[in-house]
Amino acid sequence: MKDTATFLDLIGDVPVVADEAIVRRKSRDMSMTFSPIIRRDAADKFADLIVRPRDHADVVRIASAAARARMPLMMRGAGTCNLGQGVPLAGGAIVDMSALSSVLWTRDQTVRAQAGARLLAIDDSLRPTGWELRMHSSTRRAATIGGYVGGGHAGIGSCQWGILRDRGNILGLQMVSVEETPRVIELRGDDVNLVHHAYGTNGIITEVEMPLAPAWTWMESVTNFPDFMTAARFAYALAASDGIVKKLVSIDEWPNWNYMRHMREHGRDGWSMVRTMVAAVSVEALDALVKSCGGQTTVRAREGEGPYGAPLWEFGWGHARLQVNRERPEIVNNIGLYLDPDLLASVERSWRRFQGVGGMHLEVKRYNGRIAFQGSPYYPFVDEAQVAGVIRGMSEDGAMVANNHTFFVKENGMKATDDGDTAFKRSMDPYGLMNPGKFDPDDNLDKEGSGLQLPTTGWQYGAGPSAR
Repeated sequence: MKDTATFLDLIGDVPVVADEAIVRRKSRDMSMTFSPIIRRDAADKFADLIVRPRDHADVVRIASAAARARMPLMMRGAGTCNLGQGVPLAGGAIVDMSALSSVLWTRDQTVRAQAGARLLAIDDSLRPTGWELRMHSSTRRAATIGGYVGGGHAGIGSCQWGILRDRGNILGLQMVSVEETPRVIELRGDDVNLVHHAYGTNGIITEVEMPLAPAWTWMESVTNFPDFMTAARFAYALAASDGIVKKLVSIDEWPNWNYMRHMREHGRDGWSMVRTMVAAVSVEALDALVKSCGGQTTVRAREGEGPYGAPLWEFGWGHARLQVNRERPEIVNNIGLYLDPDLLASVERSWRRFQGVGGMHLEVKRYNGRIAFQGSPYYPFVDEAQVAGVIRGMSEDGAMVANNHTFFVKENGMKATDDGDTAFKRSMDPYGLMNPGKFDPDDNLDKEGSGLQLPTTGWQYGAGPSAR
């Protein structure tokens, strides 16, 4: 049983927040907006207090105190996650890592930063060098690098570089164990995927080392096509055009983009929209591809200078849902993965199936070297049975479907786990204090939540150690 008084005594002068209103607010993340199922399942789940380490020494002190007092810990960056990663299941202390925000060094097209460094701040620091992070979330303004690695998956740049778990996209992680005498270890190579997308449950990330990409002059385009499958084929052709340097390919069937207030004047009623970012050097090739597919480009602007009031990446990935929900808060989605070699045929089956249910939204990415579309229809939420029906239909059409309506690691299905993950969790968190229940290595806990009953398949990554 946790001993809060002993925990507070052991951490000494580490800043603590105990105000109930603040603690309850910080016990939530963006998934409260994204999933009415998670919002209901998380209704009674709150932390007891917040601790705010100022430096690495404070992190070690907190880890030691938690082990000695059996105090549950929940790691937090900016709280921008949308799969319930930031929901504490057993109370305890939220560990707010935002003060550990330094970019430690940049060399040899690599950057190393503390876990609380924001993605946009990292790129701002890199801009004079001509380099940038390979990919970032649509929450780039607020999200931290530790939160992105611990709870993220892909994002803007994934159409060029793949997903975070693909080899080479995370170079190194410094970790602190939650033990009476904490250990500081460095993970490199395939071992970084022991921690990636584990929701901060198997050690405290304190430093992250990432590879960089050239900071091209990025050009934003909004292009419209008379029907959805033409838009999808264009997006696929763009993904397959290795000579075109790209950062974003985001597809929305009518009426999705019409729910985005700032996109309305740039679309065509009844047409489908593809929003892209390509390097300035690739614009001529992009325009040739648009012409060959019968598209019409209505906006062309440098990154962040478009007439829609925000960078175009804030209309893609998770932010696409946020834009839609500002006008239609009842709309939800699922996370399906349509993967080559049957990608376009699978997408077309779902498109035909869900006509009248909701418009399709898809993001283009690379996935273990293959072209993939990630998404689902956007549709107004009714109940779990309705969501389950959409998931079954997507699966029948050929998609692998993750569960974005539960806050448990394994049950979400986007992280495949094996004996190596189980052993690492036990080693780094021997008392099971890191958000207890979120990642159950022994599968012996009674989990609750209606999201658990959804018929999701999870994602398969293939064989080998990089398949974690």
